[in-house]
Amino acid sequence: MSNIIASALAINTGEKYTTSLTVNGHNLIADELPQQNGKDLGPAPGDYVCMGLASCTAITLRMYAERKQWAVNNISVKVTLVKGSEMSSGKNTFYCEVKLTGELTAEQEKRMMEIAKVCPIHRLLTKPSDVVTVMSE
Repeated sequence: MSNIIASALAINTGEKYTTSLTVNGHNLIADELPQQNGKDLGPAPGDYVCMGLASCTAITLRMYAERKQWAVNNISVKVTLVKGSEMSSGKNTFYCEVKLTGELTAEQEKRMMEIAKVCPIHRLLTKPSDVVTVMSE
């Protein structure tokens, strides 16, 4: 497999839904909320997808602002995922709310919103993808 851009290992040892995750030497936990019969010991898998989009958007905006030497103090990105069954379009929908603080002109803010839409995870989520699942030995 060439061009691997990300990889994660998830291990569930029978502790209901609590799952250990290893990503690039970082250890994390995924779980479900008590309403879903989980123990809420970590974010749910859908939360991790939202975190990926939110953090990628914030990082992309920071990189762009630094390259342009624009005075951006804080970048806040909140991502909310709504299931397709709740949407008239039938599509799962990510709502991204961007808040920038600093000394930006209206034109610079407009450009930052354009840049927010080209972060790698945004592009990944808006293109068709395949998921190939195989049994490992």
